[in-house]
Amino acid sequence: MIGPFIDQLAGEYEGKIKMGKVNVDEESELAGNHSIVSIPALVLYKDGAIVNQKNGAAPKRDIESMFRNYVPA
Repeated sequence: MIGPFIDQLAGEYEGKIKMGKVNVDEESELAGNHSIVSIPALVLYKDGAIVNQKNGAAPKRDIESMFRNYVPA
C-alpha cells in the first residue's frame, strides 16, 4: 500500500538517506525484535537507534515528514 511512496522517496533522497523494505512474513524474527504486530510499519533509525515509528498506512507527505529533519542539507 505504501510501497510506491517508499520507492519514490528513496529515489528523491538517494545519497542522503537509506530506505529499505522488509517482508515480515519472511523475516518474522526481525519483526518480533522490533515489536511490529501490524503492517505497514515504518521505523526510522538514526545512528542505530529508533528515533521515530509509525504503524498503518500514511500519505507520502506524512512519511516524508517522519525523516525530513534528519536529512543532511
